Amino acid sequence: MFNFKLKKLGIISVLSLSLVAAGCGQEETVDGANSENDGGDEATSNVSEELEYTITGIEPGAGQTETTNNVIAEYESMAGWEQELSSSAAMLTQLGDAIGNEEPIIVAAWSPHYKFAKYDLKYLEDPKGIFGEEEYITTIVRKGLKDEKPIAYTILDRFYWELQDMESALLKAQEMDFDFEKVAREWVDNNQDTVATWTEGVEPAGGTSLELVSTSWDTELFSANVAKIVLEQHGFNVTLTQVDPAIMFKAIATGDADASLSPWMPSTHGAFYNEYEGEFEDLGANLEGAKIGLAVPTYMDIDSIEDLEPKE
Repeated sequence: MFNFKLKKLGIISVLSLSLVAAGCGQEETVDGANSENDGGDEATSNVSEELEYTITGIEPGAGQTETTNNVIAEYESMAGWEQELSSSAAMLTQLGDAIGNEEPIIVAAWSPHYKFAKYDLKYLEDPKGIFGEEEYITTIVRKGLKDEKPIAYTILDRFYWELQDMESALLKAQEMDFDFEKVAREWVDNNQDTVATWTEGVEPAGGTSLELVSTSWDTELFSANVAKIVLEQHGFNVTLTQVDPAIMFKAIATGDADASLSPWMPSTHGAFYNEYEGEFEDLGANLEGAKIGLAVPTYMDIDSIEDLEPKE
């Protein structure tokens, strides 16, 4: 059994979001050069001061943490800024407190995430592109699945999420203590029209076994559990296993697993994808618009990282 192999390996799921910093510093602004902009400069300076030139980050060593450090180093507008590190949970608590008091805050952010369904947030523009381009989450399957298990192939090929629907589902998961199997089952029960578009014309499979693998992020676990339930309702005996991203690709490429809805492309899992390209089949995006960056509440009157002011 594939699960047994994974347990023997003692895998701990990790998600790396390491991105390469690019670009150079913006031109220095000369005080008083444009008197028409004095009011705006003062406003952004006051916001930066209110923020104490601090970004509310997540865990030390996380890929996004390193990328945010690169942003601080590359943008002249963030000279002297610091990133306060603790945990994703602590960041979310501080975000909720700040919004409750309508105070300024800048947080390390990623999508999909339930915070975008819970709060009115916006990403700050990143003119240098250090956080990278928008990503998509794709579905990969082992070679031969279409011929050997065409029913599963068809359902997986049709599986697709809208970003806002995913974030609303993740908010529900947060309210239900992240019991993804329970949340997924409730979602399937309440969204039969969507499920019908994935399963139209599909006949029951009659107990055929199917191995799904997923990384450990909330988005992927929710998607995988929904797919598991839908496939089980159509006669499959589904096993779902959480794995490290490198093992995920290897398992599909070697045929130890049938499918995964977890790869983030083109940056996050691009290296693993390229390593095994040609040894699996890519069915295309199951979710588009995934990204990372810095986010602020929409009541804050800034739109870009370059709207900030350096610490004097």
